[in-house]
Amino acid sequence: MPRFFVDIPLLQPGELVLPAGAARHVQVLRLQPGDALTLFDGSGPEWRAEVTAMGRSEVRVNLIDAEQPQRELARAVTLAVVMPANDRMDFLVEKATELGAVALQPLVGERSVLRLAGERADKKRTHWQGVAIAAAEQSGRTVPLRVEPVQTLPAWLAGLPAPADDEWRGLLSPRAAQPLAGLAPSRALFLSGPEGGLSDAEEAAARARGFVAITLGPRVLRADTAPLAVLSWLALS
Repeated sequence: MPRFFVDIPLLQPGELVLPAGAARHVQVLRLQPGDALTLFDGSGPEWRAEVTAMGRSEVRVNLIDAEQPQRELARAVTLAVVMPANDRMDFLVEKATELGAVALQPLVGERSVLRLAGERADKKRTHWQGVAIAAAEQSGRTVPLRVEPVQTLPAWLAGLPAPADDEWRGLLSPRAAQPLAGLAPSRALFLSGPEGGLSDAEEAAARARGFVAITLGPRVLRADTAPLAVLSWLALS
């Protein structure tokens, strides 16, 4: 059954005019009155719906009833990633959404190849949020991954509060000796570096903010592989 995100609140049963984005998807698929679809607004529930009218500029649907599926990870996981180069961020956002991360914080560090700021950073964030929404539509998630505004690593670390009692912070480092073990806290924050890794000074600054340096094994993983390996482990543990 086709499944679409809508950027307006879905509150109660009844007829609804679809926003432009979702309406475009329905038109591309050439759905007809009477066809079934699933809608979600990112707040948690998903709605069973039916197309009632198709037009060139307007698509109407009838919201029938809502369900509250349980498809999220057992703990809320945020990835803070010093952005990899090229198009690897698209891949990372897509797969992090599929694997259940609640948020992704793009960062610029000392060894960053991809450096974004200002309007260019805002446009990239909007693009990545679109990637996350599309991945949520495909994977069955009802709460898409949230892409935070791009920041420099020093500014982001400086703005972090002390870890809460229910939060664990992990620093992915090929120089670490401690492996990732069972996590009890309900929230986890993982910091991962770019190609070339984090500098010694960056790792020291992260440890000063409560991050524990961990290793993912004897092999050096790519900048877009390491955070996804962590998510995969948590999804199956």
